[in-house]
Amino acid sequence: MKDALPAIFSLIERFSRWAAIAVILLFALLHIVGIDLTMSAQITIALIALLIGIPHGAIDHLISMPSKPRSRFVIYIIAYIGIAVLAGWAIATWNLNGFRVVVVMSALHFGYGDAAFRNEWKTASAVEKSPWFVESIYALPAGFTPLVLPLTDSRTRSALHRINPALINWAGTHGHLLRTTTVAVTIASIFILLVLRALPFALDLAVLLALVVVTPPLVAFAIYFGLWHAARHTARLVPKLENSRVLAAKGSVFLALRGAITPGLYAIVGTFAISAALMFFDGSHFSSGLLWTALVVIWALTVPHMISTSRFDLRAIRR
Repeated sequence: MKDALPAIFSLIERFSRWAAIAVILLFALLHIVGIDLTMSAQITIALIALLIGIPHGAIDHLISMPSKPRSRFVIYIIAYIGIAVLAGWAIATWNLNGFRVVVVMSALHFGYGDAAFRNEWKTASAVEKSPWFVESIYALPAGFTPLVLPLTDSRTRSALHRINPALINWAGTHGHLLRTTTVAVTIASIFILLVLRALPFALDLAVLLALVVVTPPLVAFAIYFGLWHAARHTARLVPKLENSRVLAAKGSVFLALRGAITPGLYAIVGTFAISAALMFFDGSHFSSGLLWTALVVIWALTVPHMISTSRFDLRAIRR
């Protein structure tokens, strides 16, 4: 029976790419007919997309650390939670500096994680990996484009004001420079990748650039996180989870994917339960609304998640 793993990577690539293209076309059409979504509608879309993306980072304990010996597993869980709590406290206490650090870490995590997705696909298909420099030419703009461009968009000020007013001037006086540099690097990377015949990488960068230019900033990032990054990371979980790997080996695409999704579904309820509790018990730091509080919780969990998955990313991009 044919292994379904290459088909899973192919399916997820098409899903993430076409989901982004569909959103681009939708908002282009809305712009043509003169319809603008209210900020409340944008925040609702962002919450839904973030909710979809939460499970992909909730099962690090199943792939990063063996369950035996028990003491080692317990130490790992305690350290993971401790890092998340410390990160959450830092972000909530030092909004601007904490936010800036998370932006840089997240951009690197997103970019190299997406580059690793394609190399792990090549490994599953018994195809030679791309050279590390090709991966990096893609990874840097692939991570910074869907994060820095929405955050430096002039339309973001009203969104940040609704989320947390302290974040409005997060880039200080360098917002325009960051935006211009990111766009220039992305366009240059697309050209270089075309010359190097790395067409899938070039196409992905073009789609991501169009996504952040055409759609509202908050929606652009949320769609990227929930329907692109999280989806591709989920595909990468399949060969790392024993049950999903067995199902993929039997040729079952959707059952293998389900096995990589369902273990993390509890995190959706947990994230919003923790967010509600923080808003109730600590109104001084979490009085800006559910989206800001949920983002703090997600960012806090993202820090140990990025640390846990970094070794898989680095392993994937090495030839």
